[in-house]
Amino acid sequence: MLFSGVFTAIVTPFKNGQVDEETFRALIDWQIAEGVSGLVPCGTTGESATLSHDEHKRVVEICVDQVKGRVKVLAGAGSNNTTEAIHLTEFAQKAGADGALLITPYYNKPTQEGLYQHYAAIARAVDLPLVCYNVPGRTGCNMLPATVVRLAKEFKNFVGIKEATANMTQASDILAHCPEDFCVLSGDDFTALPLMSIGGCGVISVTSNILPRAMSDMCKAFAAGDYAQAKKLHYQLLPVHHAMFLESNPIPVKMSLNFMGKIGPEMRLPLFPMAEANQEKLRAVLKEAGLL
Repeated sequence: MLFSGVFTAIVTPFKNGQVDEETFRALIDWQIAEGVSGLVPCGTTGESATLSHDEHKRVVEICVDQVKGRVKVLAGAGSNNTTEAIHLTEFAQKAGADGALLITPYYNKPTQEGLYQHYAAIARAVDLPLVCYNVPGRTGCNMLPATVVRLAKEFKNFVGIKEATANMTQASDILAHCPEDFCVLSGDDFTALPLMSIGGCGVISVTSNILPRAMSDMCKAFAAGDYAQAKKLHYQLLPVHHAMFLESNPIPVKMSLNFMGKIGPEMRLPLFPMAEANQEKLRAVLKEAGLL
């Protein structure tokens, strides 16, 4: 599989309103040392929605430069504007990313034919491997298996999907009909193990921002056929997965990294630091996980 294992949907640290490059580079090195298979800069967890285009490009450049080929870089490049998505994907290719992660167009609520034409236009514009990101809870549209299969069969560089519906029936239909080397990655930490059990190849993870080793160990245990260990780690990680969504992602994970001394506390409006009661819940979970 081109993309498999744990890909961290890495946060974007800020300092005094700017991207904190030094801290970001340190985070990248720590993630790699802890065994992740890849990094996803400029995703939802990286606050892509509040990055300027110049900042977005710089974050991708920093990530590719710091990784230096040690792991894969799957750069966030999606938009609800097809022309803009093409531009960001072309940049990701120029910057040296290994692939681009492309969210389904949000707010527009396109038809399935509109979704097909959106991704087809991007696939024709670049040679870069493309991974769709299907997350109806954020976008208001669901990319159905028939559309995914159509794209996978028609475009060699349409190589995978980040499936965040938590719907194993939908994921099964994709896996059953796409080419064997098509990558189906979980878009939810909760469903990483269930999805791998039906043929998925890994996860684009929020939790691995703070527990990269444990998430990587779970995926590696499954890949090695040690299903008992994978299941054990899945349930050990479950309270942390829940804590990462005490409030909207990436608020809890950025606050966790701040509590751990990895990044500063800044995030961009309209995101806002957690309520005190939820901070107490988060600290308790992190302490139980041995992170504080």
